[in-house]
Amino acid sequence: MLRRNFLPAMAAAAASDKITIALMGVRGRGRALTSAFCAQPDVNVAYVCDVDSSVVDGAYKIIEASGRARPPLVSDIRRCLEDKAVDAIVMATPLHWHAPGTILACAAGKDVYVEKPVSHNVREGRLMIESARRHGRIVQTGSQLPSLPVTREFHDYVQSGKLGRVLMAKAWNAQLRRNIGRKADEPVPQSVDYETWTGPLPMLPFNRNRFHSTVNWHWHYGAGDIANDGVHELDIARRALGVTMPVRVSGAGRKLYFDDDQQTPDTMDITYDFGQQWISYEQRLWNPYGLEGCDNGVAVYGDKGVAQFGKFRGRDWSFRVFEGEAGREVYSAQHDGTSIDAPHARDFLDCVRSRKRPAVEIEEGHWASSLAHLGNIVARTGRSIRFDPSTEKIVGDEEANRMLRRTYRQHWSTPKSTAN
Repeated sequence: MLRRNFLPAMAAAAASDKITIALMGVRGRGRALTSAFCAQPDVNVAYVCDVDSSVVDGAYKIIEASGRARPPLVSDIRRCLEDKAVDAIVMATPLHWHAPGTILACAAGKDVYVEKPVSHNVREGRLMIESARRHGRIVQTGSQLPSLPVTREFHDYVQSGKLGRVLMAKAWNAQLRRNIGRKADEPVPQSVDYETWTGPLPMLPFNRNRFHSTVNWHWHYGAGDIANDGVHELDIARRALGVTMPVRVSGAGRKLYFDDDQQTPDTMDITYDFGQQWISYEQRLWNPYGLEGCDNGVAVYGDKGVAQFGKFRGRDWSFRVFEGEAGREVYSAQHDGTSIDAPHARDFLDCVRSRKRPAVEIEEGHWASSLAHLGNIVARTGRSIRFDPSTEKIVGDEEANRMLRRTYRQHWSTPKSTAN
């Protein structure tokens, strides 16, 4: 096993060695990551860590089908972090645990694969970067598309100059979501360790519309669909333009359609001003039409042509280029249809060995996640904001600036330095 906690000089271990991981959160995306990591021959799964024992059977079936032994189930991540044999944590918990779990894991000498968005707010993302740097950890953001050859080709094409002068990109999230209805608070199910699930957040009563698949639509725990799915497209657009953080964010966002327990917007129109370039983000979650033939996509505009990236109808992930007034398609490329999670998992494991930065390193994930968070602040305040990328603070608007962080309760998982 990779015992980097004791032998840091031997981080680049022999290829025959196993990388020992703990799977933290195995429902939904966690189940997909279980498949992706179990598809890698050099992985040993030491633990399944989940606070709801009723959702773990699917992950165990995947682990056992891969020929691996059934690892123990724990609800407290500290048990995994205390085990010196564990090299890395693969984290697909609800969003409110991403920052606390990553920071704890880095401090324990573990590398981390953390799902997107990396943070609940901008300040948490910066704390995650600081923890990774301080402890010398590899932290991969679970935005898997940049690990695909077709995505890298798209970015290379945009930056080659073939589109001419590029000034703007558009990202959209126009998929059809569902009405989640209204539910009353209820007793905590026997299968759930709700104290650990809540973690460092102020405790709320248990409610199924603030749990599992609906947790992202409540501000206390989540950051809406701009952070859940839109962050993928914002990241691809940001990378294509070669920008990091904006200096001004404007627009609007609110619930226009759904009459239910969701708090976060179903409709958004946000513009990010980076000085010389813009990104426009459009979100509508209540009709099935998409844009440009796909539900979620990116278009990059130059004065000679436009390049579009997405999962267009009839195609896998692909990009296409149009030029001239007639909009003639002059080039296209497509993903080969294989898993989009496996290459990203492989990149993380290779970086655990080499100690090189992964395809979507934590700071890249922070930049993308921050775009979602800043868009949410515009939506919640109803006004434009000026942002200072050097200090990561909002200028001249204290109410908006307070939304860059959150309030915690006293808990063993509360991130340190949250007051700075």
